[in-house]
Amino acid sequence: MKSLFLALCLALACTSLPAQSFTWQPAPRHTQIAIWPGKVPDAPPVSGPETGGLTSKPDLVAGKPWVWVGNVTRPTMTVYAPKTKSNGAAVIVFPGGGYEVLAMDLEGSEVCDWFTAQGVTCVLLKYRVPGTPSKLYPKTGAYPQSPMALEDVQRTVGLVRHRAKEWKIDPHKIGVIGFSAGGHLVAAISNHFDRRLYAPVDAADKESCRPDFAIALYPGHLSLAANTMGLNPDIASHITPQTPPTFLLQNEDDHVDRVEDSLSYYFALKKAGVPVEMHLYAHGGHAFGMRPTKFPATHWPYLVKTWLQTIGMIAE
Repeated sequence: MKSLFLALCLALACTSLPAQSFTWQPAPRHTQIAIWPGKVPDAPPVSGPETGGLTSKPDLVAGKPWVWVGNVTRPTMTVYAPKTKSNGAAVIVFPGGGYEVLAMDLEGSEVCDWFTAQGVTCVLLKYRVPGTPSKLYPKTGAYPQSPMALEDVQRTVGLVRHRAKEWKIDPHKIGVIGFSAGGHLVAAISNHFDRRLYAPVDAADKESCRPDFAIALYPGHLSLAANTMGLNPDIASHITPQTPPTFLLQNEDDHVDRVEDSLSYYFALKKAGVPVEMHLYAHGGHAFGMRPTKFPATHWPYLVKTWLQTIGMIAE
């Protein structure tokens, strides 16, 4: 299975993923909402329009292409209402892509389609990924190297909690799920919720941005190095018993985000007394999103559903 990392490299090389002006839009029944009402904090100069496209061979997952977007400088959220009766829970989705692109369907809208079928409200976040580091963007990537993506996440969690009544959400059942770089964002918001990285904008920023549960699949940027349990100090130094209950999943043959990323985070959470469940598999690689393949790790949604039931976020 090709990884998002390989696809990303191809995208930047303008081969199988040619960069082009592209504006991602959700299905017609859903509407994107700008998360910042005015000026976006810490915004670098804009180098051009949003880019993106559809993958082709060999960058398919489960035999199908996926949509990527890049040069995202105006973050948005898209609300997906439950397809059945709402159970009160909500999950905010962070697609992966190395903090340089976003896999908007593979690790975004397809995830929302599954959760909404379970009665869970889904919010797909198109967070800022303004491209590779350059003179215009000297600080991109994971926090604290760049604050942009985490600022977008803090803002979005507050917005969802602020509008919980309107969207028929229990404000105490709002969680996050992320993939690869999005999995790192899950860990970042799970441990950086006590202080906003930006000046408050409105009443939504008075709401707590602590998730009530956290799901990280094949997360990256967590371990210090291969074959070590050393955890990224910016995460490790902020883990407390208030870090939300966490679900982790990764494959041992993931050569993009190493198994040590999940293992190091698992041990740190366990040491802090945070409820954590981890699933490791021998095979399955990286970046499979919601798409089932021959590998058992791709059936993770049913593990997540059971876990959400056991921690009381959804009914059995």
